[in-house]
Amino acid sequence: MSSHTPHLRPAVWRRTAAAFAAALCLGASSVASAALFEDDEARRAILELRQQRANADRLAEEQRQEISQLRRSLLDLQTQIEMLRGEIARLNGQNEQQLRDLADIQRRQKDIAQGVDERLRKVEPSKVSVDGGEFIADPTESRDFEAALAIFRKGDFTAAQAAFADFIKRYPQSGFRPTALFWLANAQYANRDYRGAIANFRALLTASPDHPRAPEAVLSIANCQIELKDNAGARKSLDELVKAYPQSEAAVAAKERLTRLR
Repeated sequence: MSSHTPHLRPAVWRRTAAAFAAALCLGASSVASAALFEDDEARRAILELRQQRANADRLAEEQRQEISQLRRSLLDLQTQIEMLRGEIARLNGQNEQQLRDLADIQRRQKDIAQGVDERLRKVEPSKVSVDGGEFIADPTESRDFEAALAIFRKGDFTAAQAAFADFIKRYPQSGFRPTALFWLANAQYANRDYRGAIANFRALLTASPDHPRAPEAVLSIANCQIELKDNAGARKSLDELVKAYPQSEAAVAAKERLTRLR
C-alpha cells in the first residue's frame, strides 16, 4: 500500500491543481461577471441621472420661459392698466368739461328766458295800482308817468308841468289820467298858474269824483281862489268839500279855513 502511494501523488496533484485552476477560473469569471454587472448598473444610474438632470434643466428652462412670459404679460397688463387709467382720467375730464358746458348752457338759457320775460314785460300791458285804483297800462305808459312824477318830486315844477301836460295829451284814455291831472294842477299851482290849476283840478273831479285825491283837489281849488283874492269862491268850494267829503282830512282843514274866511 505504501509502495503505490508515491506513484499516485502526481496524478492527484495534477487533478487537484486542475480543480484549483478551474476554481480560480470560475472565481475570476464570477468576479469579472460581477464587475461587468456593476459597470452596467453604474452606467444606467449615470444615464438616469443625466436624464433626470436634463429633465430638470428642461423643466427649469420651461419655468424660466414661463416666468419670463408671465413677466411680459404682467408688464403688458400694467401698461394696459396705465392706459386705461389715462383714458378714464381723460373721460372724467371730458365729463367734467361737459358738465361745466351744460351748466353754462343752462345758465345762458335761463338768462335768455329772463331776458325774454323782461322784454315781454316791457312790451306787454300789465296791471298797475295807483292811488288805490288798479288798471291795465302799457309799459311805456307807466314809464312816462313815473318819469313825470320823478321830475315833480325833484322840485322842477316847470318841467313837471310840461311833462304831465304831454302825458295827458299822449294818453288821453290812460288809467293814470286822473292822477296825472292832480299832479299837473299842483305843478301849475307851484308855478302860480292858479287858473290853469283850478281848471285841471276840476277836470279831475269831473272825470273821477270818487278818486282818493278828489278831496285834496277841492281844497286846492279853494287855495287857488284865495290866491286870486276870490274869497267868496273859496268859501263856496270849502263848503262843497265839507258836504261832499265830510270824513276826509281835507274836510277838517276846510272847516278851519272857513272860520278864518268868515
